[in-house]
Amino acid sequence: MYTNEFAKLWFKLTKDLRIHMETQLAPTLTESQLNVLEYVLAADRMKPSDLIHYLATTPAAVTTLLDRMEKNELIERVRDDRDRRIVWIHVTPKGIEEAKRGTEIRESFLTEYLSRISAHNQQLLVYLLGKITNIEHQRIS
Repeated sequence: MYTNEFAKLWFKLTKDLRIHMETQLAPTLTESQLNVLEYVLAADRMKPSDLIHYLATTPAAVTTLLDRMEKNELIERVRDDRDRRIVWIHVTPKGIEEAKRGTEIRESFLTEYLSRISAHNQQLLVYLLGKITNIEHQRIS
């Protein structure tokens, strides 16, 4: 089996990506904050409890993360007009700009990595990773 080799390669790729993202995003953004911005932007708004599933963390950790993001004006928390117990997370204009910057940084890094293989193999890699993670991917054009 190739599990040991896969584990080593996967660890290297994810380590390289994590280090690149943390250094390039600093000091205004972290990779976790970028993930939150992307999730909230995709959904338009979210409740803090919705993020627990996506981030695979605790409610306390989500609260701490959101506190930092709100302090840095990346998000704002707004109480629901109809039910004041519900708090919605909204991305601020600064958060939108930082999310764009972060995705460009990640895309540039991954493009550099993927450019080492042909377009066909890139498509195959995405397909196979989708199989491994049980996520169906649309055909990449």
